[in-house]
Amino acid sequence: MAKSNILLTGATGYLGGSVLIRLLNHPDIASVNITALVRSPEKAEKLKPLGVNAVLGSHSDLALLEKLASESDVVIAMADADNIDAARAILKGLKKRFEVTGQSPIYIHTSGTGVLADNAAGDHAYDIIYDDTNADQIETLAPTQIHRNVDLELVNADKEGYVRTFIILPSTVYGIVTGKLVDLGIQHPYSLQVPAVIDASVRRGQGGMVGAGKNLWPNVHIDDIADLYVTLLNAIHTKNPAATHGREGYYFGENGEHSMYQIGAAVAQALVDIGKGKSAEPTSFTQDEINLYFGGSPFLGVNSRCKGNRSRAIGWNPVKTTADLLASIKPDLEASFHRKSVLAG
Repeated sequence: MAKSNILLTGATGYLGGSVLIRLLNHPDIASVNITALVRSPEKAEKLKPLGVNAVLGSHSDLALLEKLASESDVVIAMADADNIDAARAILKGLKKRFEVTGQSPIYIHTSGTGVLADNAAGDHAYDIIYDDTNADQIETLAPTQIHRNVDLELVNADKEGYVRTFIILPSTVYGIVTGKLVDLGIQHPYSLQVPAVIDASVRRGQGGMVGAGKNLWPNVHIDDIADLYVTLLNAIHTKNPAATHGREGYYFGENGEHSMYQIGAAVAQALVDIGKGKSAEPTSFTQDEINLYFGGSPFLGVNSRCKGNRSRAIGWNPVKTTADLLASIKPDLEASFHRKSVLAG
């Protein structure tokens, strides 16, 4: 029996590396070939002894993306949720795969719960909670929402029948990654959203938030969200009827929610604890600070609320909660003093 070919993009990233190590440790690893598109020659060489076919390239190499996808039964995309050209190249390749094999390949795409965002600027929470089992509700999202154009491209391709598309939407992902891929210098160990608040707060010497920090976001630990990818892949291969695709193929990654005030307060307290903060009470970032630290974007002040009922229906069982997120702030802050040098490597 021929092995199944899995293509990964973003495999050396924070999320992608966490998914990759789970695939490498999967009991059925002998039945698959894993190919990873990698930008760094050094990381590509480190991946090869692990049994990964590392191909040098990036999302900008559209012809290469199309070719690799045309040779794949499964694509798991975990880099640049908003690259519509890359998504189209992958879809073109998967269409060719379908034409050769007669089987609809699987495309698991990483989007994000930012697609649910409003423009609250931290001043209020909203009452809407999006449910990933409610396709009609998800379809009310405007096509102009962040990530939405790529998500719709996949859903429309699924309608054509040549591909089965599954969209995973991580929320605020947190936790410092450790383990083999980090030790080998392959995987980035840090998240983005919470460290962005931490780094800005360290620079200003005070925990911060956008506006009053009343906006709400869901959260998920890196181990839990990485488990969702493998749970979904297992559910697809075992033909679990809950593992639906296309219009019904959205999977939210969340296990609780927090206000941005809570994040700012935890950062402020951690700064006070190490003697680098003015007060345990967070203050609002000024517009100048938002321009300086966040490129002028008030995105950390938006709301994004959801419930991953479909994710849980396929057997996903996240264990870390908002309490774990808040407890992770201090170690993440302590790591911030050398984070940039690590990421630069």
